[in-house]
Amino acid sequence: MIYLYVEQIFVYISFLILFLVTLLNLINFFFEIDKINHFSNNGMKFAFLCTTGFLTTRFFQTQHLPLGNLYESLMFLSWGFSFLYLISNVKNKKRLSAPVLATSALLVHAFAVLSLPHKMRESMSLVPALQSQWLMMHVSTTLISYATLLFGSLLAIVLLSIFHGEIKRYCVGNLTNNFEFRNKNYPLISKNFPKQIITESFSYSLFLNSRKCQLIHLLDKWTYQAISLGFSFLTIGIISGAVWANEAWGSYWSWDPKETWALITWLIYAIYLHIRINKKWMGKGSAMAASMGFFLVWICFLGVNLLGVGLHNYGWLI
Repeated sequence: MIYLYVEQIFVYISFLILFLVTLLNLINFFFEIDKINHFSNNGMKFAFLCTTGFLTTRFFQTQHLPLGNLYESLMFLSWGFSFLYLISNVKNKKRLSAPVLATSALLVHAFAVLSLPHKMRESMSLVPALQSQWLMMHVSTTLISYATLLFGSLLAIVLLSIFHGEIKRYCVGNLTNNFEFRNKNYPLISKNFPKQIITESFSYSLFLNSRKCQLIHLLDKWTYQAISLGFSFLTIGIISGAVWANEAWGSYWSWDPKETWALITWLIYAIYLHIRINKKWMGKGSAMAASMGFFLVWICFLGVNLLGVGLHNYGWLI
């Protein structure tokens, strides 16, 4: 009984802190206040420790890795987003990824705590098919890949939202080409306005587009890094799952719905990486492919479980 109380303390404290950190990051995204950065960083560290405390408590209670049902898997996914937040905070001084990761951790945490019925949140013993040494290898790497791939896809969605119009012309063109391009678009302004006003207006416009170009290049770089890492984990997860399936069911691949959607997800991200390596398709084209992966990951993770079909369905198990 003591384990249940400790778990609830960890879960609800981490939920409240994630909610606060998400609000602080959204505020800081527009105003950039150093004190808010400090509070949000410390808050996420504390939320990460609380989620880790929940997973550790559940481990001692069940005597196995806490990945045995949907609730535990969602909590592990929230833990993964929090961990990525702390890593990105060290490497990313601009903190553009902080609102994405904080919001993702909060939404997953909220779904686990507020949406799932109490019975599904209770600890339980593993069914025979899951009592294997491959549980940690397969499920943990798969969930880590989900968190990383979702993060990369969300960055791609943000990239698409700001990648519009003729922004590519400004990113690849030089000053002369941009000036000629604007003159062709606004011939009346070029003829009737004083040269100084035109130059000042163009300089300001060029500055704004330069900031957009920098942001696009950063988002494209981080999307590629996140998806590359997540793709590697997903590959390991699929391979280890095939070996485990052969031990449990006597076949490496059964075209189970979970396996099929995992393969589709893997192929979409493989297409993204192929497109991204080709320099001509950097930016909008590759971001569209990465954005598709966001929906496929959720179908693979939750959609199959909601249908309740297939060999991977053990009562809302991943």
